Amino acid sequence: MLEIKNLYAELEDGSKQILKGVSLSVPAGEVHAIMGPNGSGKSTLSYVLSGRDGYEVTDGSASLDGEDLLAMDPEERAAAGLFLAFQYPVEIPGVGNLTFLRTALNAQRKARGEEELSSGDFLKVVREKAKSLNIDAEMLKRPVNVGFSGGEKKRNEILQMAMLEPRMCILDETDSGLDVDAMRLVSEGVNALRSPDRSFLVITHYQRLLDHIKPDVVHIMYNGRIIKTGGPALALEVEKNGYAELLAEVAE
Repeated sequence: MLEIKNLYAELEDGSKQILKGVSLSVPAGEVHAIMGPNGSGKSTLSYVLSGRDGYEVTDGSASLDGEDLLAMDPEERAAAGLFLAFQYPVEIPGVGNLTFLRTALNAQRKARGEEELSSGDFLKVVREKAKSLNIDAEMLKRPVNVGFSGGEKKRNEILQMAMLEPRMCILDETDSGLDVDAMRLVSEGVNALRSPDRSFLVITHYQRLLDHIKPDVVHIMYNGRIIKTGGPALALEVEKNGYAELLAEVAE
């Protein structure tokens, strides 16, 4: 589903190269985790895939379902089924959660040539999804993320994901700043969305998130590229021994 080949990217002003030949393949229905020390390029990879400003791809390719992601505008990538959950979700004062969700959903439906949802149909769907994710109906009436706790912001993003039903979900350190209970709720929301035709790329520092969201494959990223790939045991190894041994292997 997601195919990244020899991807190089730098800051738009050319001052720093961050991705240095990333190659990665995520088949449909699989959950892949990316771990690595700070500054490895994990978040930059998510930004480049989603089309965030400030970065320039200098070599390589990235495709979603065989379509060239890098040739699309960010909104086209979203309509094609790419979703990015941010490490620090932004607040949008003055924009109600329901308005935001309905506008986003109908914009994507329109881009795909589908009929837009009426107010009644939308409300029915969003209430069902919110209930399944243990999201209080009052949260839906508030401005997007304004005054939300860290856990509420992350659950709100899982609700967005549930409403938009993306094909490829990228979670950029979703566990950042969450307590144990909030992380469990967010993980349950992610697990509820797992399906044979949806894939996840989970970027995290910690094994504790992967205790809840069981990955099929774990990749270790360092200095702008993937240095090792393995099964779930690889994350446990990192949790136990840190990155020093892996980095020493690469240096040999």
